[in-house]
Amino acid sequence: MSHSSYTRMWVQAHGALEDLLVDEHPPTAPRPLKDRLQVFQGLATFYLKYLQIFRSLEAVYDQIVHPQKRRMVRHVLDGVMGRILELKNEMVELEFSEFHYFDDVLQDLKLTPEDLEVPIPQYFVREKMRVLRDREKMLAHVMAKGGHIEQVEQEVSVQTMCLEEAVRVLQVCERARQGRLRHRFMKEIRQAEEEGSQAKSQTPISTLDPDQAATCIQKVWRGYSQRKRTRRERLEEMIFLGMVGQQQQRPSVAQLKAQQVETTRRLVQEENEAEYQRALVSIKESVRAVDGPDLRETLQEQIRQWFIECRDATGKFPDFPNAEDGGSTAIFAQKTPDQVAAELAAKEEEKEKKRKDNINKDKKGGKDRKDQKKDKKRRSKQKKGGKEGEEEEKGWKMPPSNFLHTVVEGNKMYKDVWQGRDETQNFLQRFDAQLVREEKRLEVEEEVRVQVDELMRQEVKNLKLAVDREKGKKKKKGKKGGKKKKKKGKKGSKKKKKKEKDLTADRTLESLYEELVLEGFLIRPLNIKLSEYIGEFSYLGTTLRQADIEPMPSLSDVRQLIALYGILPLGSQSVHQKAPLMKTLLLAGPGGVGKRMLVHALCTETGANLFNLSPRNLAGKYPGRSCLQYLLHMVFKVARQLQPSVIWIGDAEKTFYKKVPKLEKEMEPKRLKKDLVKVLKSVKPEDRVLVVGTSRRPFDADLKPFCKVYRKIILIPRPDYASRLVVWRELLCGGGARLTPSLDLSSLAKVTDGYTQGHILQAVRQVLTPRRLAQQTTRPLTAEEFIPPLARQDPVYKEEEEAFKMWYGRTPLGKKRARAAKAIEEEGESGKDKDKRGTGRKTGKEEKSKKNNK
Repeated sequence: MSHSSYTRMWVQAHGALEDLLVDEHPPTAPRPLKDRLQVFQGLATFYLKYLQIFRSLEAVYDQIVHPQKRRMVRHVLDGVMGRILELKNEMVELEFSEFHYFDDVLQDLKLTPEDLEVPIPQYFVREKMRVLRDREKMLAHVMAKGGHIEQVEQEVSVQTMCLEEAVRVLQVCERARQGRLRHRFMKEIRQAEEEGSQAKSQTPISTLDPDQAATCIQKVWRGYSQRKRTRRERLEEMIFLGMVGQQQQRPSVAQLKAQQVETTRRLVQEENEAEYQRALVSIKESVRAVDGPDLRETLQEQIRQWFIECRDATGKFPDFPNAEDGGSTAIFAQKTPDQVAAELAAKEEEKEKKRKDNINKDKKGGKDRKDQKKDKKRRSKQKKGGKEGEEEEKGWKMPPSNFLHTVVEGNKMYKDVWQGRDETQNFLQRFDAQLVREEKRLEVEEEVRVQVDELMRQEVKNLKLAVDREKGKKKKKGKKGGKKKKKKGKKGSKKKKKKEKDLTADRTLESLYEELVLEGFLIRPLNIKLSEYIGEFSYLGTTLRQADIEPMPSLSDVRQLIALYGILPLGSQSVHQKAPLMKTLLLAGPGGVGKRMLVHALCTETGANLFNLSPRNLAGKYPGRSCLQYLLHMVFKVARQLQPSVIWIGDAEKTFYKKVPKLEKEMEPKRLKKDLVKVLKSVKPEDRVLVVGTSRRPFDADLKPFCKVYRKIILIPRPDYASRLVVWRELLCGGGARLTPSLDLSSLAKVTDGYTQGHILQAVRQVLTPRRLAQQTTRPLTAEEFIPPLARQDPVYKEEEEAFKMWYGRTPLGKKRARAAKAIEEEGESGKDKDKRGTGRKTGKEEKSKKNNK
């Protein structure tokens, strides 16, 4: 795509954003809404529209090359991301559920389920690629220094084997060797027999008529071509119906060219950014050299004029404002000396009027006081009545937002600066020197103003010493003010000393990093993207909820929550500070559903460090309470310094065991229970640190302390039919399998009900060996080959799934949802009772009227 196409996309995004802001800020204040369904549809509509704007702005920011435009887009992009998180939080508080279904809203907006996917900005990783490379080199160096790489190589190369297994392997190899020799010998005998039979049956070749030969050749060729065409059409039909997956094709020439264009545009971005940074320095120096003296003279003249005017108005020179109050900016507030003089004259007139009014009030006496008291009583009554009226109107109102201000500000800047700007001559999309000069002129003006303020403060002091003789008074006032400031400073210092207790003040960050790597607490995350977590959209979610049946979430919904709760806040500092604070996240579900994979995807998409504080990893390390506190302090200190960071706690339920099993008592799994709560209190909005727990058996933990630590809980279910079908197709294609009509994926997806992604992956790896892949041309893959490896594994039974549902229903959010459902049922029953009573009254009146008529 060209520069004009991305500019067009930017304009369209701001047009949609402007329409959306009109709906966000209606001209009249909306009344509170009582219908929860109407409220949810409004929130869902806003959410989906912001999501579309987010997708287009992210594409524009990724590919646009103008450095100043990119900063503008980034400002709006952060605001839109934060607004999406706020709307998601409102939907959770409204429905008391982490999962929402937008089938009806998607139909109204004419969108597809793919439009629900939360895009992950590529600048999260791309803009700090150098930092990530340096960190990777440092990690590899520390691991090589500690011998971790050599240990891994030894573990992979050396395989221990018992005597019986070794004998069995030797027997297999010997039998295979004998079989090959026997096959070769029988092949030689068969070839000799064929040669003898051919020598006996040699007869002269009979010549055919040319027409008969031609028709024979035509028959053979037409039959072959028609069979080939039929197979191709049948395969196309099966692919169209979804019965056979489409084969992975190589990218076309146009796709390769588009990828090449994207990479070249990113290189141009870097060049333009470097040129822009150099221009910022050079243009500021030129503005300081050319415009600096003129700015200094004009500021001095304005301030002196203000001295003279104040002297004429009040009879003495004024006090010059302090630097904390703004200095000379507080004097003028972007006003000329003539405007300041006019304001002073107006103030003098007001003072004279007040004097005359006071004289008249004294004459009138106490009548005015009584009237004033009556007026006060009336006003207070009106205020109370207004409050009561507000309390009577119960319902839902849109809460104030922390991000709408940034979105509105960014939209206004776009209108003022870029909407009507002519850029026909800027073919290469380089920086705009005029805008840079305007920005740097303001910066130089602030610098000059600070210097001029210091000079004018001294000048005012000299004038007062020479004319007003107020040296003694000013000294006394200055001493009092200084004492007060010192007291305030002492109070603040005491508070800081109480809060800050650095246990590793004498150590460098490099030494702490090295210790954590060598002890195995800081590990290298796997290179996994969130898009590799495969799952299909739930098409029956809204229908089931309307029938009062709570549907199990789909894997697509889980992927969206990970992007919203983990990736977006960790990737952007401004979003993390203003959005609803997310300190902890729990991924609960049966084994094999991809909890650990999602943790690694979090780190990959945001470039975060990964710390492992699982009970197994803590066993035998840093014994004692004080050593554990030292370890936690060290982990969180490094995590804050090298943010974003993810602290992973595997088997999180073991930390909150109700009763520790005998086999795990030596491991001491409950060591983190008390200290983890205290450390989490120290995490602030500016710290991009997320504690992620994964649990296979959350019902083994004590629920209250468990839910106090992990406020956000994502329940990951086993995959449904649609997700299993997609998983089978992707894993087989990724493993190199050829999808033919003999491989019935629909039957495989139906048979594997209850199996997780991990079970399917193990079965695919066991079947798709190199030898089996080589035999696909002669012996295509069939669905029956995958049944034996699946039969050796235990699926997730319905009892386990019901246990997860029951446990999730006892969590705080599950209890709220149950209460809300009960309240809705009671309202419905009360409404029915009222209708019945009303109908009874009507029938009674009708009977009376009939009697009177008789």
